[in-house]
Amino acid sequence: MDTLRAIALMVLGMALLALSDAFIKLSTLQAPSGQVMMAIGLGGCSVFLILARLKGLPLRRADALHPRVLLRNLFEMVGGLGMIIGLTYIPLSVMAAIMQTAPLAVTLGAALFLGETVGWRRWSAIGVGLVGMLMVIRPFGAEFTGWEIFAVVGVIGLAARDLVTRTLPAAIPSVVVSAWGMISIAPVGLVLLLISGRAPVFTLPALAPMLAAIAVTAGGYLAVTNAMRMAEVAAVSPFRYTRLIFTASLGMLVFGERPDGWTLAGAALILGAGLYTFVREHRLVRAQQQRDVSRGL
Repeated sequence: MDTLRAIALMVLGMALLALSDAFIKLSTLQAPSGQVMMAIGLGGCSVFLILARLKGLPLRRADALHPRVLLRNLFEMVGGLGMIIGLTYIPLSVMAAIMQTAPLAVTLGAALFLGETVGWRRWSAIGVGLVGMLMVIRPFGAEFTGWEIFAVVGVIGLAARDLVTRTLPAAIPSVVVSAWGMISIAPVGLVLLLISGRAPVFTLPALAPMLAAIAVTAGGYLAVTNAMRMAEVAAVSPFRYTRLIFTASLGMLVFGERPDGWTLAGAALILGAGLYTFVREHRLVRAQQQRDVSRGL
């Protein structure tokens, strides 16, 4: 029963995060991207600060200035900038497909920078996923606008952030790390706003989707966190890919998008490669655990 409940929470979390993408895109139709980025950073930080206070977790300056936390914040800035600009200028369905390559990018980064062993099967899956991403963005096709590069930058930034997160001291609570990460993107939003030369917009049609994005992002975060604690990772994590379905559906229903065959085929390759990589990693972990048990470790 706990496993089914955890799966339901994970699916709910992905639906809420897909809604967050849609609300952010709606916000950028009314207000400058920099303003939206500032609102998400300040609002998200406020939510995590409240969660930290409810849990009785202190926000220590030493944690905020830890070199790994600062590096994580830097990649959070890069990822957030790529995400916001990508959501502003490219179709939601295309953005969703590109963002699903993030787990593959994490596996690639772990092999290159953390020394983790990646066999030929997972290297092949990474290659297939990258081919799928190229099919989606088609850098040499007539549909390519150049803004897709920002979505790729967003993937790289968020993947690097997740890799650094693996190396953080266990003593620093994740909700505290998340609070510092969210506040770090607010100054980037301010710079983006100043560069754009556009004035902030404070009308209800502009502010309402921003507030909604903050609310559903917090709800998605809590749902995913609880799901991961209620059941085994192997049972729950594959359902992260339902976000692709939800986001693409919102793109069609809300924004009238109609993904073409190349986009759908590329998304299918990315989805398949990601799921295979996860299953392969899980099998390797299980095999290592069995070897450790047989050795009496």
